[in-house]
Amino acid sequence: MIQGIGAAAGVAFGKAFVLPHWELDLPDSEIDAVDLAKEFERLYEGIRTSKDEIEYIKNEFKEMVGDEESHIFDAHLAILEDPVFMNEIQGLIERQYKAAEVAVKEAIDHFVSMFDLLDDEYMKERALDIKDVGNRLLKHLLGAPEVTLPSDTQPYILVAKELSPSQLAHLNPSHVLGIVTMTGGKTSHSAIMARAIGIPLVSGVENRLEKPIQTGEFLVLDGDEGYLYINPNQMILDRYKAISDEQRKKKEQLQLLSSVEAVTKDGAYFHLAANMNSLKDLDTALRNGAEGVGLFRTEFLFMDRSTFPTENEQFEVYRQAAEKAGDSSVVIRTLDIGADKQLDYFSLPEEENPVLGYRAIRISLDQTDMLQTQLTAILRASAYGNVKILYPMISSVEEVRQANAILKRSMADLDRRGISYNPDIKAGIMIEIPAAVIIADLLAEESDFFSIGTNDLVQYVLAVDRMNEQIAHMYHPFHPAVLRMLRSTVEAAKQAGIPVSVCGELAGDERAVPLWLELGVQDLSMSPLSLLKVKHRVLNTNSEEAKKEAIACFKLRTSAEVEERLTNFAERNSFFNDGNGTDISAS
Repeated sequence: MIQGIGAAAGVAFGKAFVLPHWELDLPDSEIDAVDLAKEFERLYEGIRTSKDEIEYIKNEFKEMVGDEESHIFDAHLAILEDPVFMNEIQGLIERQYKAAEVAVKEAIDHFVSMFDLLDDEYMKERALDIKDVGNRLLKHLLGAPEVTLPSDTQPYILVAKELSPSQLAHLNPSHVLGIVTMTGGKTSHSAIMARAIGIPLVSGVENRLEKPIQTGEFLVLDGDEGYLYINPNQMILDRYKAISDEQRKKKEQLQLLSSVEAVTKDGAYFHLAANMNSLKDLDTALRNGAEGVGLFRTEFLFMDRSTFPTENEQFEVYRQAAEKAGDSSVVIRTLDIGADKQLDYFSLPEEENPVLGYRAIRISLDQTDMLQTQLTAILRASAYGNVKILYPMISSVEEVRQANAILKRSMADLDRRGISYNPDIKAGIMIEIPAAVIIADLLAEESDFFSIGTNDLVQYVLAVDRMNEQIAHMYHPFHPAVLRMLRSTVEAAKQAGIPVSVCGELAGDERAVPLWLELGVQDLSMSPLSLLKVKHRVLNTNSEEAKKEAIACFKLRTSAEVEERLTNFAERNSFFNDGNGTDISAS
């Protein structure tokens, strides 16, 4: 068994097809000065052909998974128009008399090496985009043929050194059983696309293989745990076939719960909403029974494009979300960039510790025009539904007051323009920094509601970067310190009489249901794919029994003890149509 990175969930088994890795070794020969014009013409023709090809791929992919994910290819087009990248290539041709393909290869190597040296996982993943675009251009300059994938009649598990978004866009999801990549991680564009398409992906196995995988070898991959088996024995194969069958059956049964209210056996009600990055996510969430949007991550509207979205562009997306949600609320978080979320067209300073640096509300309060534009667009959308505003990474009362002052200016601007909006719109804050927990009572007096972002809260409380593989094992959402932070925040909200919800990954962890029952948290927002699993847990839980378990958990001393107790409770109260418990289709 090989332990890689589970980048896209699911189980797959089948024969491998190994995608050849194209390594170029171009002769460093000089061209004559009289041939410069010819080389530039070859370069420009290659760029035009590459752009046309990327546009075609983008449109194909848009039809497959929707408009938002297809914007990944806007970033690829932007690379071919990037003056720094192009000037590097042109300079090598003009000043050093390099052939066009040699200049392109050297420019790729230069920028990829530069990005790889950065201690930033996001920027390292963007190096793959430069390689993808550059290699496409190189193939056109050299006339290299495309690698032919197996026939659609023969399903396979694709194995590649690294898989570019362009390559992934050409795959047929109904015949690609799974993907294994030697490099990459959960934050790569390819991983994002694999999750959108629903193809299991295990990455980062290169240094863990005793020998290269060969085409035709039988593989089993577990995209949840990151496991990869090569030519496994029958016992392992049988086990994963059973897991696959069980997952399929559970998925079918859980879908029956989409229209059922999330109420415990003894009548305790939960309001389950969805986290969303795009309108496509909202469609999935509503199919799974989401009661609105608890967290709309707007930064994805700003990514993979060449300029900031305009007020009207933002308004159209927010309006559609509000209308789709009907009477249910849509909580729109203002721009949360910085750290691992970068914009190609907005230069952020290099920082030794960007997680603790210039990000989220700190950027918005520094770039007030940008924030006012976004708040104005959100306000306009509030005339079309139950829209709320959420400020991220708040650490002080001053930040809330500054943000609300800009909100007032946006209202005054719309009044002058005669554009309608909800003047009583609610504006809340995310609780994701320990300082915010400590002064939650003060922040509650300035806010209409709290939304606890457990992802950042856990890493800040424990001083553990969850993207750092060396210490990722120390990232414990059930750590006693985290549980105390949750209790303190909820108590402050209750004292002030304001609502409190949870929107981090812990909200979508079905084992945490007893904690929310004991704390009195009814509003949870999670990934659309987690909704039905959490609802199933709620339906099969007795609130009084769950509260007793939670009370015991709050007294435990270690993360492992808490996790074990909650896991055991969940397993004792998990029933599907197996004749041994609740028939969830009748719930």
